[in-house]
Amino acid sequence: MSVDLNSDLGEGFGAYRMGDDAAMLEVVTSANIACGFHAGDPVIMRRTCALAAARGVRIGAHIAYRDPAGFGRRAMAVAPAELRDETLYQLGSLDAFARAAGERVRYVKPHGALYHAAAADRALADAIVAAMREFDPDLALLGPANTEMAFAADAAGTRFLGEGFADRAYTPEGLLAPRSQPGAVLTPDAALAQALSIARDGKAVTVDGDTVAVEAASICVHGDTPAAVEMARRIRTALDESRIPVRPFT
Repeated sequence: MSVDLNSDLGEGFGAYRMGDDAAMLEVVTSANIACGFHAGDPVIMRRTCALAAARGVRIGAHIAYRDPAGFGRRAMAVAPAELRDETLYQLGSLDAFARAAGERVRYVKPHGALYHAAAADRALADAIVAAMREFDPDLALLGPANTEMAFAADAAGTRFLGEGFADRAYTPEGLLAPRSQPGAVLTPDAALAQALSIARDGKAVTVDGDTVAVEAASICVHGDTPAAVEMARRIRTALDESRIPVRPFT
């Protein structure tokens, strides 16, 4: 049994910075790097890809709706055909910087509102997978298990990996609790306990105190969560102490 540890990185823009990417890349095994639509710019994309490549961290395209003002967390009405083109565009942009660093994009993870929309809407999920296969049929898709994203990937012959979240609370339905809901972002202690529960038992505690199954080959610690780096370090140490190997899934 092993698990991957991922984080959303490269989410600054211009003079604005979000989290400590360099420190987080010392801990995680996979980096979901913003591709310029919800965050990120060419300078940040190049720098983050170079740091990831230097540390042997796998590079994933953190695709999103084109919504920098809303940080990609607002629902948007984007037609599947348009989403397919925007996904292909983002893949090409990030892969250019990954290859300049001697690496390549190995997987895709949707961000924010797109993550939730594609999990529920098969047409959107199909659009993402279609763009992935146009770009590189070997790309893997990272997302919530047993959702339309997983079904679309399976139907197309694309490798799919389930993702769990250390720092976000779950609903009884196995979805992430909305950030507007109190307690939706977990404390460091709660995040540590949840990461271990997901890795060991495939379960997370819900907002109502029950448990829900979480099928995860990779566990995410958001880069913009308060004390994210320290949280990730504690999780990595706890996984090591529990003899659960932490290694990239790609």
